[in-house]
Amino acid sequence: MPMPRPDDEIKEFFASVMPDDARIQLRPMFGNLAAFVNGNMFAGLYGQQIFVRLSEPQRAKLLEHEGTSEFSPMPGRPMKEYVAVPETWRHEEQQLRDWVAESLKWVGEMPEKAKTSGKRKSKKQD
Repeated sequence: MPMPRPDDEIKEFFASVMPDDARIQLRPMFGNLAAFVNGNMFAGLYGQQIFVRLSEPQRAKLLEHEGTSEFSPMPGRPMKEYVAVPETWRHEEQQLRDWVAESLKWVGEMPEKAKTSGKRKSKKQD
């Protein structure tokens, strides 16, 4: 199954709803775009879909909104702590900004993620 790719319009929109916070880093991830704070992802794009990372109480609250769902890049395999927001929220920018800010606040309190070299160690066969 091919990985969906975001178009330039959704990338620009995604960047525009990020809070004004110098700690935020927008980086490509698997051909998409993700927002990080202290090395931890707090929001992202998966094709045209926007998702945010939230605490359990906040996830439950967000999932009450029509059109939201657990974020599942692979069918039946939701990513823990992530919720996909409705596409209609592109026209309700403030609501999306509020949830992105809530995600940043929660993830920003997490310990900084240790940096990896990007190289995986391979197991030698004896």
